[in-house]
Amino acid sequence: MVQGVGTQAIEVTYRVSGADPATVAEAIRVEQTVEFPLDLTPEWIAREVVGSVTDITEDEVTIAFDPRTASGGIGQLLNLIWGNVSLFPGVRLTRFDVPDVLAHELGGPRFGVPGLRDLFQASTRPLLITALKPMGTSAGDLARMGRILARAGFDIVKDDHGLADQPWATWMRRVTTLGPAIAEAAGAAGTRTVYAPSLNVPADRIREAAHLAKDHGAGALLVMPGVNGFDALRTLADDGELNLPLLAHPSFLGSHVVNPDQGIDHGVLLGTLARLAGADVTIFPHPGGRFSFTESECARIRDCCSAELSDLSPIWPSPAGGMTTDRIDEIIEFYGNDVAILIGGALHRGDLSVNAEQMVTIAHRH
Repeated sequence: MVQGVGTQAIEVTYRVSGADPATVAEAIRVEQTVEFPLDLTPEWIAREVVGSVTDITEDEVTIAFDPRTASGGIGQLLNLIWGNVSLFPGVRLTRFDVPDVLAHELGGPRFGVPGLRDLFQASTRPLLITALKPMGTSAGDLARMGRILARAGFDIVKDDHGLADQPWATWMRRVTTLGPAIAEAAGAAGTRTVYAPSLNVPADRIREAAHLAKDHGAGALLVMPGVNGFDALRTLADDGELNLPLLAHPSFLGSHVVNPDQGIDHGVLLGTLARLAGADVTIFPHPGGRFSFTESECARIRDCCSAELSDLSPIWPSPAGGMTTDRIDEIIEFYGNDVAILIGGALHRGDLSVNAEQMVTIAHRH
């Protein structure tokens, strides 16, 4: 254990294949901290700053890092636990234990499960999310869809993550059209549906765009931490003036998880790290849809969304990726009622209004 840190170390477990675990462990503890010849490193730095190997098995190693090595925010935390080691072949980050001091520093979700239950007056039931699509649809037609979904009683109607500033429905046109349209339809129907535009905008416009969206009636925001950065997500979660729920989409993160011998465990990336960065809802593919996630991989995400993590609120797993209404009961059985069910394109197969009302009816039985 890192001297003087005890149980408050950042402990990271890596699975190693195709190499000697002890050799890899020694490389990781140095490479991820000082990146300097250990024999030239001053003794106190080698003792307090360089990571410490706490466990080695035939295929896993655990390294403890002093929390001070993660000073500088979530960017440096990612750099510490998966920076240069991401270039090592045959290494996968499988577990990440977070000390209280780090969890408090990062802050985590503003709403989480309890906050969104209050916001949507959903005391026990699952949340319902859908996506406005396809790309190429005009803002007016997207608003028409949004009104139907708001009248049906969805909780969140979000932009599809691929909607950015395309000419068919520019970002500004969508926000100024959809925000008021969905809010008006929800008010007339007595639902609490909110619109969540995608913050698929250049980095220097993210905060301005978030506040502009709120000014035009948006009640939540969609962020892609793989594209925008985990610190962009954290910045929005920390913004007390913004004070909106945040949905994290996995775009650009897939290559971190899909190779079982490389990358980052599904639960760590899409559960723990999303939660630390401030996501209230984390979106990912459920088995049997368009993608390859397995039940065990999704179970790890589910468990990391609600596992004890200092005093941070649990967050909502949001299984998606080709789901249909006939799978709602199965999804709830797998995740429990603390789940945000996301069905998008399938709702448009037939009558959108009928399908949307059916989805709401099924989910509200739970």
